[in-house]
Amino acid sequence: MFESPRQLLQAIELGEDSRLELKEVQYSGAKWKAPKVDDLAAEIAAMANADGGVIVLGVDDVRKEILGIPELNLDDAETIVRDLLNDKLEPPLIASVRKVRLPDSQGIDRSIIRIDIPKSLFVHRCKGRYWVRVGSSKREISPDYLARLMQQRSQARLIRFDEQTVPGTSLSTLDQSLVERYRSALSDSHFATFANKLAMLRPDSEGIERATVTGILLGTPGPTEFLPNAFIQAVAYRGDFETAFLDLENYQRDAKDFIGSVDQQVRDAVAFVDNNMTISGSKDLGRSNLPQYDLTAVFEAIVNAVSHRDYSMHGSKIRLHLFADRLRLHVPGDLANSMDVEALPVRQATRNEAITSLLARTPVDITLRDFDSPRQFMMDRRGEGVNQILLRSENLSGQRPTYEMIGDGELLLTIFAANPNSDTEHVVSSTAAKVESEDAE
Repeated sequence: MFESPRQLLQAIELGEDSRLELKEVQYSGAKWKAPKVDDLAAEIAAMANADGGVIVLGVDDVRKEILGIPELNLDDAETIVRDLLNDKLEPPLIASVRKVRLPDSQGIDRSIIRIDIPKSLFVHRCKGRYWVRVGSSKREISPDYLARLMQQRSQARLIRFDEQTVPGTSLSTLDQSLVERYRSALSDSHFATFANKLAMLRPDSEGIERATVTGILLGTPGPTEFLPNAFIQAVAYRGDFETAFLDLENYQRDAKDFIGSVDQQVRDAVAFVDNNMTISGSKDLGRSNLPQYDLTAVFEAIVNAVSHRDYSMHGSKIRLHLFADRLRLHVPGDLANSMDVEALPVRQATRNEAITSLLARTPVDITLRDFDSPRQFMMDRRGEGVNQILLRSENLSGQRPTYEMIGDGELLLTIFAANPNSDTEHVVSSTAAKVESEDAE
């Protein structure tokens, strides 16, 4: 919709309608004055509950004059919009927010913010009220219409979320090298057709080709540009789980956010654990190095996390917490297909078919001293990953890992650290142990 600046200018000249809303933005110094944030959130919810549309901030809706947003306030205005999408709407909404330059009536370029709002799979409310766009204004939704709308949207969600299109994207959003790595001798030579067959590209409701959630996650080097919570947050703490937070000035040893394509996030997260776990030197049966965690089990856990997490949950990210006595992996989402944690070792269920299908064709490509690659590709089609996590970790530490559901929408995996107290000669960082081992060779 309004793909080029020229098309957007022509639409602005015609004025507001069911798919276009114009808003003047006012600042008092560094403080946002107008429009009211709650009013803007309601307009966004109304469009998402209808057929989607575009809101342009920085335009006088009466005179159709492009006023722009002061350059000093532009970043703040973008932040306010992104925050309200997450904080003011229930459930939060994924929308494209872009800074764009358009010429005013004098031909002078002005900075505006363009919000591309999709027709949502959900029904959104703002401050407890439901709105829908009708013509150039919003109206509160009646109870009868709300019931019908919720039923329609729930049926639309039968299309898997990982194959849904992402607003504001196009074929050019995809990194060709990341898509081409899945090509075989039998693949279609036309790039767009090939991306469609991989479920990385789909036409939206208007027939415009858009990158899908899968395309963003595996076909771009920075998914968070479009899916802000599609990353792994990793923290290594100095103490064990019970004592780590007693000294708040010195409780973190290392912390990183991994924001690459999801397969690269897996590699980076495994390397993070490798760099921050301890290695115990033992004299039992000759000198040997005993790692704190089994890296193959850690790899399986993180692959499962990125492939099975619920990417439709806004404000939730994968969290990897490394303590002296345990590793805790928080994964957003309930278990798929009404599974429970007791069934994880024996049952197989997939939330994101397109993602898991491509991960089953993505090379592991991890070279770490203590990592034994279980196979050539990241995803195991046979469903043996959970058993690898349980058996390998228990074999190392003597304690079986635990799975538990936290609240209504988070799976927590706890892997316990090896505890070689009886014959430990010294404990050093994993990196130091590797250097020492290489020197001995």
